[in-house]
Amino acid sequence: MAAKGNVVMPVVSKMFCSSSQVVLGVRRRPHVVYGGGFVVSDCTQKVVFRVDGCGMLGKKGELILRDSDGDALLLIRQKGGIVEALSINRQWKGYASDYEGSQKLVFSLKHPISFFKNIPIRISTEPSCCGGRWEFEVKGYFPERACCIVDSFGNIIAQVGVKKELEELMARSNDLYHVVVKPGIDQAFVFGIIAVLDYIFDGSTRC
Repeated sequence: MAAKGNVVMPVVSKMFCSSSQVVLGVRRRPHVVYGGGFVVSDCTQKVVFRVDGCGMLGKKGELILRDSDGDALLLIRQKGGIVEALSINRQWKGYASDYEGSQKLVFSLKHPISFFKNIPIRISTEPSCCGGRWEFEVKGYFPERACCIVDSFGNIIAQVGVKKELEELMARSNDLYHVVVKPGIDQAFVFGIIAVLDYIFDGSTRC
């Protein structure tokens, strides 16, 4: 499901797909002051997205991605139950609201438990275009802010990194980083994935 040329590939909404590459900055919010989570801004420092986690919602295993106006775009929940507890993978589900206000599943993410670290984190969208197979994979190591999201053909759709002028600061703190989103890719979908990665690796969205 990678975008080719100027093809738009919406998952949440086509309004979050740009015809050109976009670089967005991420700043994590402290738990004590703002209840955790993080804020996503463009090059003019205008807020594009906000992610609320456990510190704001008071509920573990649940995240909300909001737009610049504070309206909820995605409700992301960790799947529970006995079957899930016995599995080598943990699963997350991302839901968007349709025009009638009801929730619809738009993506699923699976990540291995700590004993199976060599198994990659994989994502599929709904409805799936690959017969239930994964469409995206996380490569690299998110806690070091050195990873990317690739499609099933190996094409990078989004890259997480740190600007050189911030590398020294990042040695002491990982509160600031940037995400490069390729043309035609749904930015809300990308930050839905990043919200889950932040939670998995004990980030600011987790209590």
